[in-house]
Amino acid sequence: MQIFNELTEIADLSIALGYFDGVHLGHQAVIKSAVEFAKKNGNKSAVVTFKDHPCCYFWGVCPKYILTRAYREKFIAELGVDYLFELDFEKLANLSAEDYLEKILVKYFSPKSISTGFNHNFGHNKTGNVEFLKHGAGIYKYEYFAIPPQTYDDEIISSTKIREFLSQGYIRGANNMLGRNFVIKGEVIKGQQLGRTIGFRTANLVYPAELIDIPFGVYAVLVNYCGETFRGIANFGVRPTVNGQGALLEVHILDFDKDIYGEIIEVEFVKMIRPERKFASLEQLKLQIQQDIINI
Repeated sequence: MQIFNELTEIADLSIALGYFDGVHLGHQAVIKSAVEFAKKNGNKSAVVTFKDHPCCYFWGVCPKYILTRAYREKFIAELGVDYLFELDFEKLANLSAEDYLEKILVKYFSPKSISTGFNHNFGHNKTGNVEFLKHGAGIYKYEYFAIPPQTYDDEIISSTKIREFLSQGYIRGANNMLGRNFVIKGEVIKGQQLGRTIGFRTANLVYPAELIDIPFGVYAVLVNYCGETFRGIANFGVRPTVNGQGALLEVHILDFDKDIYGEIIEVEFVKMIRPERKFASLEQLKLQIQQDIINI
């Protein structure tokens, strides 16, 4: 997949429109619609999105994301997309829906098809919507696909709902809507090194500041390292039992005894086991961790 940060003329594309934070199952349905149409008709597919959420422009504060940009790019690429356009929203924010369609989408991409979610809107004052794109299809001769809502457990899948689940620690619900595990990646850094004194050596990571905050607590995780996947247990929080300072993700990898300081690992969250709490002694903490591992 080729990534562009500026508008570039590439004709006859099947395009998917949206911000796609999370690249959840609803987003995947929209993107797959564009990819499948392109493959069927012998042209290329593209996702047209923005580098930052439009809220960053309107409110001056960016929302907490579900994915880092690197992961969003990775998961979009895995869907078979040929081109990804990550544009600067500020440069386009004041365009009318008519100008965005004609002077951006049609001018630069001559679309063979356009795919959006059922509730997509765009243009100044959000005057562009599904009906607008349906009408434009007759004028500009593209196929238009408005993808119906995707659901899980009778609830519409949305980035808003996934953020809510994650902020509540309902990891399984978020994962079911994402179609994959909530994931972070980072460099292993040195902590206080107290875990090894009670028999639970940890790999410590800084939780990405741009991501939605999950509750402080203990989580069952999967750890991907050097092409292998290991089960693990992670504590995210301030480590009150040992007077920790600043939030940190501490991951104890089961059946693993390598020194990986300075290396990159990927941590997938499977479920929340319990909230973080303070113990009277390291011995009590050790006994609780043993119990937590049983509950993975």
